[in-house]
Amino acid sequence: MEWMIMPLKRYADFSGRSRRQEYWMFVLFQVLVLVAMGVVIGIIGAAGSGGAMDTIGGIIILLFVLIYLGLFVVPMLAVQVRRFHDQDKSGWFILLSFVPAVGGIIMLVFMCLEGTHGPNQYGEDPKGAGAASTFD
Repeated sequence: MEWMIMPLKRYADFSGRSRRQEYWMFVLFQVLVLVAMGVVIGIIGAAGSGGAMDTIGGIIILLFVLIYLGLFVVPMLAVQVRRFHDQDKSGWFILLSFVPAVGGIIMLVFMCLEGTHGPNQYGEDPKGAGAASTFD
């Protein structure tokens, strides 16, 4: 659970390095939050029978989306930048996600790549010296 919320603790920290485990556990946490939000939105939508309830339901859904964006967009960008730093690449590589059609695939590949071993220009190895991990 610690790995899932670590990017929230390092909310807007774009410096340093992050392990693959930190990134992918945060992605899993986001998926779980989105599924929970989808269930709540589905219940609200099913409860609405027209009239005022649809308006209130729409406002609640909008608030959920705004809260989600406020909480998760900045840490997601920060953890992606730190993943690039772990690979000894500039954080500006995050702009590759804006390339139509293939940007998401390129980002997926980069997020799956292992980081450089030992220290690099962005900091110490997040795995630590000689630390072995089966996941990362």
